[in-house]
Amino acid sequence: MSEDDSKISDQTKQLLAVRDQRDKVAFAALFDYFAPRLKGVMMRSGCSSAQAEEVVQDVMLTVWRKASQFDPHRAQASAWIYQIGRNRHIDMLRKTNRPQPEELESMFEVEPDATQILALQQEAGQLKAAIQTLSHDQRDVIERAYLGELSHQEISTQTGLPLGTIKSRIRLGLERLRHELKGLR
Repeated sequence: MSEDDSKISDQTKQLLAVRDQRDKVAFAALFDYFAPRLKGVMMRSGCSSAQAEEVVQDVMLTVWRKASQFDPHRAQASAWIYQIGRNRHIDMLRKTNRPQPEELESMFEVEPDATQILALQQEAGQLKAAIQTLSHDQRDVIERAYLGELSHQEISTQTGLPLGTIKSRIRLGLERLRHELKGLR
């Protein structure tokens, strides 16, 4: 064992075995070691038990799939894995906390009458017209976020635009829509 090998943690050695030989036994050992620790970290940061388990499963799947990207000269396995966990937690929070359009209250207990249908069609027409007043860039990201149900990160990946630009366009577009539709309610 060289001097460098004595400085490498067991988990880093296991991750290297996963990276270099796709070693399932080493991966199982990593999973057994990190899964309860990651779950604890996620729960302390506000996740429910189910959410924490979902994040852990996603993180460990990412570790298996992207082990080839691990560089022991840049970080120990624990730092690399916890960083993946942190990023997944942030992604989950963004997805669950992104602004949702206000839901229309259910006005119908029974089948709607003609005046209700007409009113709904008029509101839909006004919304469509308001969306058309947005710049192409704002309209594109709002449609991707709300009609395409994509996260901000997914939109950024698809368009190649920085995440901050995506967020700004959505925020400014929603503000403009609120202004355009303020007389609707």
